[in-house]
Parts: sequence; C-alpha cells; structure tokens
Amino acid sequence: MAKPAPGVAGADQHRGAQVGDAANGGGPPPEKPAPQRKRRATKNRSRKRSPKSHVNKRVHVCSVRLNDEEKTLLATAATAARTSLPAFLARSGLAAANDLNATAAAIAGRRELVSEFFAARRHLGHVGNNLNQLARALNSGAQPAELDAVIAATQRAVQRVQDATDQILAQT
Repeated sequence: MAKPAPGVAGADQHRGAQVGDAANGGGPPPEKPAPQRKRRATKNRSRKRSPKSHVNKRVHVCSVRLNDEEKTLLATAATAARTSLPAFLARSGLAAANDLNATAAAIAGRRELVSEFFAARRHLGHVGNNLNQLARALNSGAQPAELDAVIAATQRAVQRVQDATDQILAQT
C-alpha cells in the first residue's frame, strides 16, 4: 500500500477516478433530467371544475341520520340536481339558513321549479340533437318526414323554459 503524500489526510480510496470538482471540470454539477410524471387514468368527465380555494374549501364534517325513505328522497333530489348528496345537503342547508323566513312550502316550490328547469334543459338537449340530425339531412338534399314534429317539439321546449322563467320572475 502506498503512503499518502505529506499534508494529505489519508490514502486515495478512489483509485484514479476524478473526485469532486475535478469530475466535471470545475463547473456546476451536471443537470439531472426532470423525472417523468405518470398520468393517472381519469374518468371522462363532461365538466371540469377547478379546485376550491383554501379559504372556501369545506373542511368540517357533520353527520346526519336519516331513515330509508328520507335518504332515498334526498338522493333522488341530489341526482336530479346533478350533485353529490353531501353537496346537495350543504347547499340546501345554507339556502334555508340564509332565508329563515321562507316556509317549507316555498322551499318545496323552489325545488319543484329547479327540477322543472333541469327537466327542460334535458328536453332542450334532446330536441337540439334532433335538430342537428335534421339539419344534416337537409344539407345533404333530403326532405325528412320528421321536420314538422321536431319543430313542434322545439316550440314546446322553448315554451316550457319560458313558463319556468315566468314563475321565477313572479316569485321575486
């Protein structure tokens, strides 16, 4: 074994490999490539929502006990409103807390009105799909037999939305 040079702490254990700054010519350390992030497979969602800000994020959990009939009724209402049951309960509770003078009948009436708007929206979506199919057929030179029926359904859907809008305006 060779003896270390005078003034050196000990024997060179690297056996000729360059050490420290000598390994990269005295410059900064070589950059490492950024690690590739794996993308999770996500469900194909029709609507993307941004996460709630830290201030508005709901962090408190409240437990509610329901019987089977109540849970079924609330779950159906949440599905009709296209929200989760906890979100539906939170919104409904906050709406009731913000308007303590509202009677149960008024709240039920509003719920029916909101349900009617959701139903009318779905109806308009179906009618719009039919209109697109008719437009495609007309543009290709065909004369579809369903033209009058689709136009009548469109007029009924528009009237349905107008009636629901008039009900809301009458309440305010």
